Amino acid sequence: MNLNQIPKIKHANSDNFFLLAGPCAIESEDMALRIAEKVISITDKLEIPYVFKGSFRKANRSRIDSFTGIGDEKALKILKKVSDTFDVPTVTDIHEASDAALAAQYVDVLQIPAFLVRQTELVVAAAKTGKVVNLKKGQFMSPEAMQHAVQKVKDSGSDKAWITDRGTMFGYQDMIVDFRGIPTMRQFAPTVLDVTHSLQQPNQSSGVTGGRPDMIETIARAGVVNNVDGLFIETHFDPANAKSDGANMLHLDYLEGLLTNLVAIRKTINAL
Repeated sequence: MNLNQIPKIKHANSDNFFLLAGPCAIESEDMALRIAEKVISITDKLEIPYVFKGSFRKANRSRIDSFTGIGDEKALKILKKVSDTFDVPTVTDIHEASDAALAAQYVDVLQIPAFLVRQTELVVAAAKTGKVVNLKKGQFMSPEAMQHAVQKVKDSGSDKAWITDRGTMFGYQDMIVDFRGIPTMRQFAPTVLDVTHSLQQPNQSSGVTGGRPDMIETIARAGVVNNVDGLFIETHFDPANAKSDGANMLHLDYLEGLLTNLVAIRKTINAL
């Protein structure tokens, strides 16, 4: 899988990690454009290949009254506007096989949520669109098991697959990243570390997932040191009032400092 296969990707030959970043969910056109503009200014400065991330719908919520989206087509059109406005590729997650063809009309990368990565029909539908498929490792799966998800994409006629590690369940209410899994999964496909979801603290009694955003740089640095191909970071200018996953998102004001440090670390690692 070559980054240059992704439409509109910039800095693909910079020898940097690539970045998937944006809000957890599309809340409005203004918020999406505002976040995209800021992240693009940073990634252009640091020559980081960048894909804007935003979920058009959130299906895996703890409570029935949790925010799920502003409407499928409305959110997907906002993702398309981000792409057209800033000439940047986009990624969104899908939850049902029927979502694949719909979302593929608007975005460049289709993401399979961790809870659904064993759903053959969903993975096959995503692969058959011809888009890049980002397979998030199930919190309940070993790194070795992800070779089978990648093989499903290949068996569907596509070589465009990534794997994203988003942590492994550690007890009932915590996550842990096993960095031994990165070189293992890189044998199967380019591997991304989902920094912010790895710091979730799920299954809270309130029905709202908690998190440890204070550990974002710690986990991200370890991922870069261990040669991840890409990083996934959810970011927002007002995480406290974000409609989804605010507890583990990075404040947008801190993104440039974080990425500057990570690029410096990658340059050091590349020189070894």
